Amino acid sequence: MLQNSNRSNKKHKETTMAKEIKHVGKMKNTGDKVAVVFRTVPGESDHALVLPTATLKDEHHDSLMKMIESDQAQQTNELGELMFIRTFPDGRRMLTAMEQEGRLKKVPTANVLMTPTPTSQIILSELNGLIAEQKGMTVDTLYTLVSGAPKDGAGDVTTTAQSTTESATTNSGVLSDSDLAKSYRSQADAMYKEAARLRREADELDPPKKKTSSKTKEEAEA
Repeated sequence: MLQNSNRSNKKHKETTMAKEIKHVGKMKNTGDKVAVVFRTVPGESDHALVLPTATLKDEHHDSLMKMIESDQAQQTNELGELMFIRTFPDGRRMLTAMEQEGRLKKVPTANVLMTPTPTSQIILSELNGLIAEQKGMTVDTLYTLVSGAPKDGAGDVTTTAQSTTESATTNSGVLSDSDLAKSYRSQADAMYKEAARLRREADELDPPKKKTSSKTKEEAEA
């Protein structure tokens, strides 16, 4: 009885969320509510990676929905980016935990209805087309909107989010230690580049003072 009550509360929370919210939808054929982790999959732009929410544990469901409703999640292009760095109450990274439990599903974008508000919906494949048109790119290259992903083939650094997406859609269904290590390295590379960029901008705004050499100090004192 308590479990049924919890499930009812979940449904109530999902239908009474903010009036307009990104990254949430439902499957056309079943009506099951999903969080859209990645709107497209690299190399398969007609497929998305989604996370069904109705069967999640209460603590996982509540943490996920709270994160989705956050300003940071609403400003990011792909929910999966934030899921990789956010954690559940048990300390596990959201994206890695859901992948290891086999909960991430690769589905056709034409089968996903995005539900930004309780009274509006749009098929994900159509939404992807609109986003691509608005940004002057193709649906096949939408995955490059993931932070750190190579643009037009330039560069060799991929983000943890993209690496995890590709790993999650392999036949094994579980991230190997090698895959996870590669993801961490990619994330570190992306963070290093971002830190370097911020450092340059900070130096432009407030140039660091040059250190006076000991020889110069001695001459000044003499």
